[in-house]
Amino acid sequence: MDFLLFLPLALVALWILRARQQQRRIAILARYLQGHDIEKNIETLSQGYSRALGESDPARSEQVWGVLRGTEEVLCRQVHALAEDFAGVAPTATRVSKFPYWLPLSPAFDRSFDMREALRMHARGICRAVEEQGASAKDRAFVILAEMLLLQHTCDWYCRSKSVASARMLASHSTPYEQVVGAVSPQTRQAYLGLVA
Repeated sequence: MDFLLFLPLALVALWILRARQQQRRIAILARYLQGHDIEKNIETLSQGYSRALGESDPARSEQVWGVLRGTEEVLCRQVHALAEDFAGVAPTATRVSKFPYWLPLSPAFDRSFDMREALRMHARGICRAVEEQGASAKDRAFVILAEMLLLQHTCDWYCRSKSVASARMLASHSTPYEQVVGAVSPQTRQAYLGLVA
């Protein structure tokens, strides 16, 4: 009988702790994102890629691709700067659980990854895709878009959970998590799966 009384209290306490942790993480990430226009540049590129791909006039399409190159380079620099800035966050605030928050974590059962390393990996991936010269504009855009979506997914995972991040990606971009992981560059995919597996 005591267990039945204790269970709802424990669940409420766990929910409150989880909500507080999420608020702290959102505040930490927002503080570091504040000095950059990463989200704005991601939106600009997403819309610009759609426009360039939908353009029927090849000359006009080429002009749009040319304009987007500047935004791609700015995004590369800003994500790199974000990763460098975030490297100063205390390690206790950068661990991201690979399992639901309610599972106990101990050093013997550490199933987490470091958000600082994840941001460094995303910066390398986005910059690598931006600097790619051998691919067509369409193929480059496809990989850059996947790299950007995976970065957003990791940020949502850090703030909330993997399942919430995947649901948001599906709702916002109609793209499943697995498809995004499959669309990033092979180097990013290998590094990412090594980090989060």
